[in-house]
Amino acid sequence: MVALPHRGPALQLGGLWFPRSPSRPLEKRSVDEKKAGDIEVYSTKVSCKVTSRFAHNVVTTRAVNRADAAKEVSFDVELPKTAFITNFTLTIDGVTYPGNVKEKEVAKKQYEKAVSQGKTAGLVKASGRKLEKFTVSVNVAAGSKVTFELTYEELLKRNKGKYEMYLKVQPKQLVKDFEIEVEIFEPQGISMLDAQASFITNDLLGSALSKSFSGKKGHVSFKPSLEQQRSCPTCGDTLLNGDFIITYDVNRASPANVQIVNDYFVHFFAPQGLPVVPKNVAFVIDISGSMSGRKIEQTRDALLKILEDIKEGDYLNFILFGSDVITWKDTLVQATPENIQEAREFVKNIRDRGMTNINDGLLTGISMLNKAREEHTVPERSTSIVIMLTDGDANVGESRPAKIQENVLSAIKGRFPLYTLGFGNNLNYNFLESLALENDGFARRIYEDSDANLQLQGFYEEVANPLLTAVEVEYPENAILGLTRNTYQHFYDGSEIVVAGRLVDEDMNNFKADVKGHGALTDLTFTEEVDLKEMEKALQEQDYIFGSYIERLWAYLTIEQLLDKRKNAHGSEKENLTAQALDLSLKYHFVTPLTSMVVTKPEDSDNQMAIADKPGEVSTASYQPPSTPYYYVDGDPHFIIQVRGKKDAICFNIDEEPGTVLRLIQDPITGLTINGQIIGDKGNSSNSKNRKTYLGKVGIVNALMDLWIEVTTEKITLKNGAAQSTFSWLDTVTVNSERFSVKTNREAMVVSFGKGITFKVVLHQVWKEHHIHLHFLGFYVLDSDKMSTKSHGLLGQFFRPLAFQVSDINPGNDPSKIHATMLVKKHRLAVTRGYQKDYRKDVHNGTQVGCWFVHNNGQGVIDGVHSDYIVSDLF
Repeated sequence: MVALPHRGPALQLGGLWFPRSPSRPLEKRSVDEKKAGDIEVYSTKVSCKVTSRFAHNVVTTRAVNRADAAKEVSFDVELPKTAFITNFTLTIDGVTYPGNVKEKEVAKKQYEKAVSQGKTAGLVKASGRKLEKFTVSVNVAAGSKVTFELTYEELLKRNKGKYEMYLKVQPKQLVKDFEIEVEIFEPQGISMLDAQASFITNDLLGSALSKSFSGKKGHVSFKPSLEQQRSCPTCGDTLLNGDFIITYDVNRASPANVQIVNDYFVHFFAPQGLPVVPKNVAFVIDISGSMSGRKIEQTRDALLKILEDIKEGDYLNFILFGSDVITWKDTLVQATPENIQEAREFVKNIRDRGMTNINDGLLTGISMLNKAREEHTVPERSTSIVIMLTDGDANVGESRPAKIQENVLSAIKGRFPLYTLGFGNNLNYNFLESLALENDGFARRIYEDSDANLQLQGFYEEVANPLLTAVEVEYPENAILGLTRNTYQHFYDGSEIVVAGRLVDEDMNNFKADVKGHGALTDLTFTEEVDLKEMEKALQEQDYIFGSYIERLWAYLTIEQLLDKRKNAHGSEKENLTAQALDLSLKYHFVTPLTSMVVTKPEDSDNQMAIADKPGEVSTASYQPPSTPYYYVDGDPHFIIQVRGKKDAICFNIDEEPGTVLRLIQDPITGLTINGQIIGDKGNSSNSKNRKTYLGKVGIVNALMDLWIEVTTEKITLKNGAAQSTFSWLDTVTVNSERFSVKTNREAMVVSFGKGITFKVVLHQVWKEHHIHLHFLGFYVLDSDKMSTKSHGLLGQFFRPLAFQVSDINPGNDPSKIHATMLVKKHRLAVTRGYQKDYRKDVHNGTQVGCWFVHNNGQGVIDGVHSDYIVSDLF
């Protein structure tokens, strides 16, 4: 089962997908034909066993192929991102094919070998809001049965006073034997237990659901009959499509609880009833142009709600960053009713503007908190917090992520935590996570949904009530090995601190643990003493659930923390952390970012390879793509493509000699042809590796209109029939006719051919005395709706839909360069996450765009090879 502190992680139960018959579409087959010819899923069971917050979950689906021919079946389960898969088995006609966890590189080589031999593979790759998807496929012979069994484990984290297990139920068809069964054992005793389903009425739920708890044991069972699953009494489809949520908490007669089994211990700490420590909060908010519209509105709504919940003893300030930094007040101010009202007016007037100066925004907020503490303008027993929200990467001021991290770490000096909130997907989330982790905070992604403001409020509620600061958990000296993290900046109300380790002395009779921290009124120490003999007797009754759970809990927590530390480590330290995490992952059979599970499965009498990998967070660029696709060439020269139906971009370079002319667009239907000529730097280096080339000329021809336009870095020449005009870039010119228009200024030229075809040429000017660089051009397709499907060229071919998938996302040797595999046009390409500039709206500074960089002159993603697009001259 799974801990879902934020209502995100989910499990899609029994999601089985079946290919349609190639000869007859499923939609056109009769009900009887469907029943006779399809795979039948006759059983889906989820068994969840939770012992002391550690959940062991098994998802089992059984199916039979009732068709008279072999069918492919895919087992599809969504599980929490924070869970580790520990096992997968495939059983066909009584023969079981197990999964084995191996080092990622070893597994990858096996996988690539299988692919090279024409074998198929199923992967765990897709990650959603808080989910990752496990998918594996297999051919099932006529009349054969298949059983899929997936096991995963997770430590449930307490949030807002409860543990939450959240299952996404979506079997997609009626299932004769459908059951979710949850057994919970908590040595502290269970104080509350509830279960709810969003997809079924309370009347039906009451007869399909049973829940009970007494003392240390709790039980939940959800077993709807076929009739209860039907969307209506005579319907053949299922109403099981939604969320099944279990919540519980434990008794807390003591603030701490220690459990020891087989010399491994776990220490839970969650005091209650303490006064809240006053807090000083610097809200550092991104107001750059990409926050415009709904995002800035939701941010304002969330901040206004947060202001309602701020306590009068708290201090606060708002620091807004765009190109520059704007502050509400010069210093932190107390949250008096008058100040809160003034803050509300300030928040209501927040507007988006400029670029993204993360560095200066953060340093301003940190400086305010430091100054308030140094000048004693905030309570002595208060604590400080920085909360930073951004939707993009830094692109003005200090924009190097590593340098920003260095500056922030130096400014905070471990005095208080930094929490980073990443709004949307188009940002470098790995950077935000690293920034938070090395400053004792955490990162959270805010998803661009209708509830984004509620997500922001929900985060604030997590950190709104600190009960202790500078928390340190201490154990007898030289008595413990392998201790997990035992110091915390803050303990928040409703949460829980969990520490695990191993006892050195196997014959120890008593175990003592102290937790020390600063409270709102005084310093506090909480002591827990355990008689090991008595504990051994008390814990024997839990054996009915599962065995060495504390050892596995310790391994899970240790791996999780080693991977977090690894994100900001370098050199030998990173190698050591990696080795430790890898060793534990292999020993305890966890699929982590360092390991993969290899499944060898039968198919067509040949072994088939499947690999289960742990997906990571994708770092994307600081750019919110427009609702329309975009295509442009700018820079070195970089070709950037965001095709229809995709929210991500592809980029590639063309490495050719100066003077080469490239075909950018050719459309025989509209008569448009656009070519670009490459130029090189001054005194271009003879070493091709060091050569920089750019777009120096653009030629636009419309054969149907007898029109051609030549754009160079010095002038624009327009020839319409026999009439010819030449303009300098210093001129501001507008040319309008019935069939086209041209507008120029000192920075750009825009040419339109009616509605639906618009191009822009941007002039990049450099200092004329520069010893290397020359002026150069950028070419942008602003609107291609009226271009025909016969368009081609390095840009034009992408006016048609392009299907591609990115998988196997990993940091590689350089964490700042994300590596991945792209499946496109039947090619498997190694790609790298890159950042390019888009100068359509801001000619001087541009905006960062994230894209997957295809190497070797775009080979594999463009039709043919790049030399096919070289033409003899500009026209």
